[in-house]
Amino acid sequence: MNGRDLSATATAFPEHEVKALLREAGVPVPRGATAASPEEVAGAADGLTPPLVLKAFGPGLVHKSDSGAVRLALGDPAEAAEAAAGMLRELLAQGITPDGFLVEEQAAAGAELIVGVVRDPSFGPVLLTGLGGVWTEALRDTAVRLCPVSEADARRMLASLRGARLLHGYRGRPAVDLDALVRLLLAIGGDGGLWERLELGEFELNPVIATERGVIAVDARYLPAGRASDVTEPAGDRPAVPASGGNGGGRPERPAGGDTGDGPVARTDFTALFEPRAVAVVGASTGRPNFGNMFLEFYRATGVPLVAVHPEADEIDGVPAVPTLADADADYALVAVPAGRCAEVVRQAAGIPFVQVMSGGFGEAGAPDLEADLIGAAREAGTRLLGPNCMGVYSPRGGQTFVGGEPGPPGHVALISQSGGLAGEVVKVGERRGLAFSRVATVGNSADVTPAELLRWLATDEHTSVVGMYLEDPREGRALFESLMSVRGRLPVVLLVGGRSVQGRRAAVSHTGGLVGDDRVWRALAEQAGVTLVTGQDDLIGVLTFFQAHAGRLTAPAGGAARALVSETRPATGAAGGAGSAVLVIGPSGGAGVLAADAFDAAGLSLDALPQDARDGLKALGIGVGSSLANPLEIPVGPRGRPELVREAIAAIVARRPYPDVVAHVNVQSFFTYGTSAEPLYACARNLARAQEDLPGVRVTLVTRNGECAPPGVEDEVRAIAAGAGIPVYRSMEAAAVAVAAAKRFTRGA
Repeated sequence: MNGRDLSATATAFPEHEVKALLREAGVPVPRGATAASPEEVAGAADGLTPPLVLKAFGPGLVHKSDSGAVRLALGDPAEAAEAAAGMLRELLAQGITPDGFLVEEQAAAGAELIVGVVRDPSFGPVLLTGLGGVWTEALRDTAVRLCPVSEADARRMLASLRGARLLHGYRGRPAVDLDALVRLLLAIGGDGGLWERLELGEFELNPVIATERGVIAVDARYLPAGRASDVTEPAGDRPAVPASGGNGGGRPERPAGGDTGDGPVARTDFTALFEPRAVAVVGASTGRPNFGNMFLEFYRATGVPLVAVHPEADEIDGVPAVPTLADADADYALVAVPAGRCAEVVRQAAGIPFVQVMSGGFGEAGAPDLEADLIGAAREAGTRLLGPNCMGVYSPRGGQTFVGGEPGPPGHVALISQSGGLAGEVVKVGERRGLAFSRVATVGNSADVTPAELLRWLATDEHTSVVGMYLEDPREGRALFESLMSVRGRLPVVLLVGGRSVQGRRAAVSHTGGLVGDDRVWRALAEQAGVTLVTGQDDLIGVLTFFQAHAGRLTAPAGGAARALVSETRPATGAAGGAGSAVLVIGPSGGAGVLAADAFDAAGLSLDALPQDARDGLKALGIGVGSSLANPLEIPVGPRGRPELVREAIAAIVARRPYPDVVAHVNVQSFFTYGTSAEPLYACARNLARAQEDLPGVRVTLVTRNGECAPPGVEDEVRAIAAGAGIPVYRSMEAAAVAVAAAKRFTRGA
């Protein structure tokens, strides 16, 4: 395009200009020429090698085939000129006046793909590829990744397609040049790719034809931002689209102060947010107990130094009071007053590092002006704002709380949540199941402090080893993506997203836009960042439990086990496949083993067969004599069996074939149907704990099937025995499979 400003125009670019841009970027395109009228087509086509393709371009011709603006297999320049005359007549009859005609050499047949970039409202530029041509809408076999993509991302995108076999040679057809296809994807969506120069809008190549000799983009379409909804308007005075500063689709601007990971803004130290010297509560009543009074009660129980803010009272509920927030000496202020008063209160917070606005009624309730005023007030006061519309902070180590009752033990699990209610559930249920939290922050509308910023800080926090996140609107999707990429392989992150199936996005005129949806973008983000994306609260707690229990076992084991992991060649499948995906499942009941195999296969995990020498070792223990030995391995675990048998069997197998993960299961019901006490079950748990202690390079997991059949307190005791050795406990194979797959995904990215 000879230096043409890609963000200066508001209309769709003519195809030949887009192809000039592609040619400059090293993307192969057909040889061609343009003509202003049918009479000039023959001259333009002179020197091109038939067969030829003719296309009209101009306003109203985004999808040319729908308007009859494409002719294929033209034999010579004269035939192309004749086709142009007929095409012009047909277009004029439809009320379309083309700007001109493009005549090109027709590419040889091959596998057809779509490659496109579209701006996601939250995450910015997203690259898409998949089967192209007529198959794009018919099959919707596509993959997406957030820009910029790496070479590994590009190869995984292609490998994930249902039609990937077509690229590797199928029914006698040659394999396509995958390296050339990967280079094309990187030229569009990689570091330094075209996405960084485009003001998105939408950008689409459909089809790209791939053969054994290379790739060629035979159709190209670029619509700058703001034109997707009105590209059929006639040419004329069109509103200009503002440039985005050359950042590839405009990375979302920060709504308030703080760190996004880009640029020189100083990072905030959030230690005082979670471990404040003192807390001020604004909004407690002297006569009618409200949320402010409730928080006074909560904080009194934790023992953190506390002050109430009230214009008239000297004390509230036994807590000393000061008339304004400006009079409070605190690191953290909780504001629980009506939305219309919040900005006034926050302006008084000078000298207080953090202010949390619990109140709702801002942007989430259709009052963006109130929220903007609140952000301005925080900036004036020089404080960081948590919320609004959030419950606050929980940190047993620092006396912070937004839930009643005695705080749980301090630990190393952090949680960032846009829902205060859900965060409270995760805290209480998680602690009941053995989780110990370091930092929990509810961020509500994230008007200032965002999930992305908190995540970056937590990656430096000595008290945090795993982070869970519940998000609905990331507020700064691009910053979140960059934060997740910055902690990839260093800090395990578990992500639960609400509303993935109902978040709407604008209808897009291109196939690319229509094929990129919110759910697919979240899944792409998780794949690129090595994050575990779960679908429910139970799995969020379950995966956090696994990472807490096995915090010291998240790298490949040393010695022979490490060599075994590197030598595995099973291709990646499902969520976690590839190197280190092998799992050993061991326990009673053949039927339960079959169902376990299904659950782990669905999670992309491999139940690799037992080696012959391991089978010999098992037979020496009396296991499998006269029957086949397989994985899952069936052994007699129950009230009348030897409790040490599971430990001995695991040792016999792992000594010969080092499985990275071992999942042992028991049928709790059988211990109380065929036995009279819980002691045999406890003995099994103690032996499994000893197996974990003997095998520090292996991650052992316990599944207590039918646990509800145990008398009260039994499951708690089993869980305590297992936790003492760092073994997570689950009630179902499905929950265990999700957790094991999460760990393998993390270690794959480490």
